[in-house]
Amino acid sequence: QVQLVESGGGLVQAGGSLRLSCAASGSRFGIDAMGWYRQAPGNRRELVATITRGGSTTYADSTKGRFTVFRDNAKNTAYLQMNSLKPEDTAVYYCNAEIYKRSYWGQGTQVTVSS
Repeated sequence: QVQLVESGGGLVQAGGSLRLSCAASGSRFGIDAMGWYRQAPGNRRELVATITRGGSTTYADSTKGRFTVFRDNAKNTAYLQMNSLKPEDTAVYYCNAEIYKRSYWGQGTQVTVSS
């Protein structure tokens, strides 16, 4: 049973930083792409950033230059470093992992940015 456990969310003032972590466990196969998505109240879930096993990254336009995604393959863990946070970054952040053509999601972690 594959599990993704996120941590690191919380309340921060605008301009501050947070680092999210996503630890994957329970897979017999290697993890392909890992990614971060977010969903604000009343909005659809949207892409934040993704990273392949080889380290190639993609970012949403709204997070480029402020957020950095990276991973530790030995620990099956992905991270999202979020700097210069804005109130519009407030959302539940979800971790995603692609493993052997199946997609898995974490339970989400709340990030709240106050103005």
